[in-house]
Amino acid sequence: MSTSIRIRIRATAAVAAALLLAGCTGQGGGSSSAKTPPATTAPAGSPAVPGLPAALTGQRPDWHSCPAPEGGQKPGKGWRCADVKVPLDYKKPAGETMTVALIRKEARDTDRRLGSLLFNFGGPGASGVDILPRAAVQYGKLNERYDLVGFDPRGVGRSGAVVCRDDKEQAASEARTDLTPDTPAEESAFVADGTAFGAGCARRSGKTIAHTTTSNTARDLDLVRHVLGDAKLNYFGISYGTELGGTYAHLFPKNVGRAVLDAVVDPTADNVGHARNQAIGFQRALESYLKDRGESPKAGTARIAALLGRLDRSPLPVGDRRLTDGLALTGIVMPLYSQESWPMLTSALQKAEAGDGAELLRLADFYNDREENGHYGTQSHAQRAIGCADSTERPTADQARALLPEFRRLSPVFGEFLAWDTAGWCANWPVKGERERPVASAPGAAPILVVGTTNDPATPYEGAPRMAKELGEGVGVLVTNEGDGHGAYGTSSCVTRTVDAYLLDGKVPAYGKKCS
Repeated sequence: MSTSIRIRIRATAAVAAALLLAGCTGQGGGSSSAKTPPATTAPAGSPAVPGLPAALTGQRPDWHSCPAPEGGQKPGKGWRCADVKVPLDYKKPAGETMTVALIRKEARDTDRRLGSLLFNFGGPGASGVDILPRAAVQYGKLNERYDLVGFDPRGVGRSGAVVCRDDKEQAASEARTDLTPDTPAEESAFVADGTAFGAGCARRSGKTIAHTTTSNTARDLDLVRHVLGDAKLNYFGISYGTELGGTYAHLFPKNVGRAVLDAVVDPTADNVGHARNQAIGFQRALESYLKDRGESPKAGTARIAALLGRLDRSPLPVGDRRLTDGLALTGIVMPLYSQESWPMLTSALQKAEAGDGAELLRLADFYNDREENGHYGTQSHAQRAIGCADSTERPTADQARALLPEFRRLSPVFGEFLAWDTAGWCANWPVKGERERPVASAPGAAPILVVGTTNDPATPYEGAPRMAKELGEGVGVLVTNEGDGHGAYGTSSCVTRTVDAYLLDGKVPAYGKKCS
């Protein structure tokens, strides 16, 4: 895969920023008139899952010690792993199956246990089996009364990972493909690279990529809920995880327990709309960063755009690799997800402007799951496979080119890339998409907390009120975090208190509560 920042829904970033750092007062109060969702433990078993055979609904997880993730360490004490079988194709529920990998840490207070709390950290393509143990300290209070459960969605990690390219092919693509083509030859190579990526997915993972839709993952979640013995699904979704959560609520409104959607994907936007939203969101975050360091946003934007222009014409050598404008842009994106990472961005930009691209390249590699030995993870493969299985849209190069004037105005730094990305992402994809936009309307569901941050770069704030409206009156409960970064829980004390009170005590805040 070329070095793409399909940042529109790649969002383990609030967690990833914290991992990157490790490696190198509320307003509005009151209570909502919405009905408080009940605790969701199912003492005598959970409701049946209609239409699925007993061989699937009668499963009982076989919890065992967890192996170490690829390139990582085994989870610490208390974590156990299991697999749940799900239909490959829900239109053929008695047919071929695939497995969904789970990881769990049981609630500490067994007498007051509320049930399971399932997490999705975004992407799409993020491995919950890998991430949750590393991020669990953030959710320690919730673990008092909930089993914390992470999972790898279908096509991800240990759940039948989609693989589209090997390391050599990925490195070659990174080196040869210009992500902001300036000539007809570069345009042709750009589209050809996208086409080749899709062909590789079909060749290596053809059986899986037709079924990696978000709606199928939502159906998997409902089966997992049942197998875990929960009457309702308690859920915490971040970034793309909010799209998954909205999809689940739409398909299974009566099975929604206590659910939180943080860093919300706009459910009203199509692919071009998501790219437009991100051009606005990342430019907004960049300007907030520049103001924080005392630099004029206009001058700072021009300075960074000029650096990218120079790298487009003449990439910086870094060992036996090169820092291209596409890799530099990815390196800039990574620290914008979290205000704590801004000093890293300052250092990396200063060094790149002085001719040393190593720090920006390191940030890009972290974002792209590239290890020092040249091995790439496959999260980006799953991300693309899920996105293209979901969406019916296949914009052409001509359509992307027509977006350039608007997108350059929206963001001189990110706009051009995001415009071209609309055409390269699913170019000649071998599988038809399912729908144009996700559907999140969930009449009859219990209240769902919808948390938006005003300067969120990857999922701009405007998506949160739109998601709350889409979920429906009495269902979507908007909470506004006035601040920076991608994801508010664990960074805003007000949001964290509000979410904890909801998940642990069923206290639904007033619609529109503000945290600052």
